[in-house]
Amino acid sequence: MIGAAALAMSGTALAMVGAGERDWTIGPWIKGKNYSVGMSPRPEYTRDGFAIDFPTTLRSHVHYVTFSPGSLEGKREIVMRYRIDAEPGTRFVPQEEPGKKGAISLFFQRRGDNWTAKGRYEFYRWYAPKAKVKTLSPGKHEIRISLDDPEWISVRYRNPADAPGLFEAAKRDTAKVGFVLGSDLLRGHGVYATKPARITVTDFDIR
Repeated sequence: MIGAAALAMSGTALAMVGAGERDWTIGPWIKGKNYSVGMSPRPEYTRDGFAIDFPTTLRSHVHYVTFSPGSLEGKREIVMRYRIDAEPGTRFVPQEEPGKKGAISLFFQRRGDNWTAKGRYEFYRWYAPKAKVKTLSPGKHEIRISLDDPEWISVRYRNPADAPGLFEAAKRDTAKVGFVLGSDLLRGHGVYATKPARITVTDFDIR
């Protein structure tokens, strides 16, 4: 559903990877600054999907990879399939928690977020339930998460039950959806690899 032949939507499932190359951004961009230091603002598009080469130095790191899908209201789940190719012995290192393993996590963000995580803005960014966080490792992988899962967490580790109205508002008025790279705790705080490695997203559906 991505790459050269993947610009289609079928049924009620939105094949968002194929929504257009311009839609996916490597960031986040905050006040004109890209926090994925040293990275291109766009992924590379291939026959298999879109691809990102992990930086191989602490001076560069990749944080958020997102696009703008429109509202998530009425959608049931997000499914992401991806492949990681890496040289033997490659480590994926969280830039702020280098003693941990690098991790990947799904994410969505409400429109109008000011990135302070203060007051109501604590509930503008939502990250995948802890059980759905994946350690970065070579091979083919899938992440599948219900949008009604009660274990989504906010920036300050609160669940939807703590602010049900704001969780639903974030789904209703969504600005960004995608995945973040970091550690199991500091989800979008960036990752680099110790040897050449690439992640290729082969499918990203919201349905």
